[in-house]
Amino acid sequence: MGDVVFAGPGVELAGALDVPERGGPVPGVVLVGGSGPSDRHNDVHFPPIRRHLVDAGIAVLSYDKRGVGGSSGNWLDGTLDDLAADATAALDFLRARPGVASAGLFGHSEGGWVVLRAATARDDVPWVVVNGCPGMTPALQDRYGLENELRRDLSPDDVTAALDLYDRLVEAGRRGADFAEATRLIRSSRLPPAVTAYTEGVDERLWGFLCRKQDHDPAPDVVGLRCPLLAVFGGADAVVPVAGSAHLLTAAATHPGRLPGATLTVRVFPGADHRVQVDGGPAPGYREALVDWITGHA
Repeated sequence: MGDVVFAGPGVELAGALDVPERGGPVPGVVLVGGSGPSDRHNDVHFPPIRRHLVDAGIAVLSYDKRGVGGSSGNWLDGTLDDLAADATAALDFLRARPGVASAGLFGHSEGGWVVLRAATARDDVPWVVVNGCPGMTPALQDRYGLENELRRDLSPDDVTAALDLYDRLVEAGRRGADFAEATRLIRSSRLPPAVTAYTEGVDERLWGFLCRKQDHDPAPDVVGLRCPLLAVFGGADAVVPVAGSAHLLTAAATHPGRLPGATLTVRVFPGADHRVQVDGGPAPGYREALVDWITGHA
């Protein structure tokens, strides 16, 4: 694995590249991480996937989100469109490497929204994989994940009150409320510390990014996709509503305007979490399914 640096739109992106030595052209994939300050490893999620893909003869490029690790800029100042432009730059960089025949996109969680937006904007992406990608807006998905997390520790009444606050914050974001107003809403809620602790990491820049992102709908990007799509989920994902996401992705994929080659494959691994892991390891058959699907569409 080698460190690389390449140009994005107004930023310099740093990442890691592996190209298998197979004596001939190999397919490639760009791995795009999830929400927050995700680096080229997406915490500890990407390294084992990378090793499995490289061992199977697939070149892999992953990179630090803008403003993280060795990358310049700041993702908090951008939009999902900016992140999609970074993924496009990464794809072009990988395709230009010697020994790489063609390359597709893999996005985890928020990264799924990013790669769908990147792929829909062009007609030369051979395939896309989304991993734990919500089929609905961030506002709806975050509400689902928050409710699941709160129910572990709080009474039903406190959960209801916390979700009411969440809904009011979403509406405030929609009408352009600034961070000061959001802070006043939180302070006036009189919720227990266990609830307000979830808002402690939110500052003015993060509030702005969340407001810009909260109503992003991935359905139009799926409708406009020109290539095969694999959507992978863990059946026990507590962060993303899996059944609802699969339904919404399928509804978009059956739009009459879709191209014949823009197929959708949905794989749900029972008992697996948001990263499609079971007990800290990959769900049985998960990595093999990725390799089989990618090589079958390369």
